[in-house]
Amino acid sequence: MQQFLQYYFGLSPEVQTKIFESLFVILVVIIIQRLTRKFLIGKISDIKIRYQWQKISLYIAVFLIILFLINTWLNIFGSVATFLGLISAGIAIALKDPLVNMVAWLFILIRQPFKVGDRIQIGEIAGDVIDIRLFQFSVNEIGNWVDADQSTGRIIHIPNGKVFTEPQSNYTAGFQYIWHEIPVLITFESNWKKAKQILTDVVNHHGVSLSQEAEKQIKEAAKRFLIFYNKLTPIVYTSVKDSGVLLTLRYMCNPRERRSIEEKIWEDILHKFSECDDIDFAYPTQRFYSNAAEGKKDLKPD
Repeated sequence: MQQFLQYYFGLSPEVQTKIFESLFVILVVIIIQRLTRKFLIGKISDIKIRYQWQKISLYIAVFLIILFLINTWLNIFGSVATFLGLISAGIAIALKDPLVNMVAWLFILIRQPFKVGDRIQIGEIAGDVIDIRLFQFSVNEIGNWVDADQSTGRIIHIPNGKVFTEPQSNYTAGFQYIWHEIPVLITFESNWKKAKQILTDVVNHHGVSLSQEAEKQIKEAAKRFLIFYNKLTPIVYTSVKDSGVLLTLRYMCNPRERRSIEEKIWEDILHKFSECDDIDFAYPTQRFYSNAAEGKKDLKPD
């Protein structure tokens, strides 16, 4: 065979050996890549992850074939160490994202920026962490098109590497409560002092016990984080807006109960305000004001 190829095609025995070695290696790499796709990658249930690994296996196969052909025909690698070093570098580049995700997985387990059960926000995605795996973690999404941090029903899978590139907000780390505010706008003609007292009573009724529990948790959290809160009890702030007097209720609540507590507070407010003839909610409207008829005595024109 060697004589036949050399006589008719002008191929020296050395060139023939290189050709057969190249074809053999290409065939072996293709077979290994196909078997890997069928028996390993093909069993991955997640379509996106399966597609990603299929592409990675293809890149690795092509890289190994090119590397072997270059070494066989050009003989540019003088030592085994150099050859293995280039293979390692190529594999590291091809597996960059999976490797980053694995390192991030270790970071999540050791540093614990969040754990299963925590409510977090990473980038624009918020939800309850329900699973942490080697390459990704999963959250039960909240918010988005649903108001007041209620669940959307979607499960979102996020690559672990996002913890290195995206800021993370943890609703439950340290202590289980967050601050929440409810603005209540009443007209200028309303008895705002009476309204403020009503709102103070309502928010104290729903928030005092939470503040006492939060204080205990903050003392525990202070052992790990530099957290200082001088005032934990509910409070009502007063300010003036274009349409009336704004009374803002500020209190602590469990992030998973924010909507239900706000509902109870609003129901109490609506009930108590309905019993008062001198308190009205403000809303965008237009009115004509006569200083001569309605103005204060000392400010009326002569």
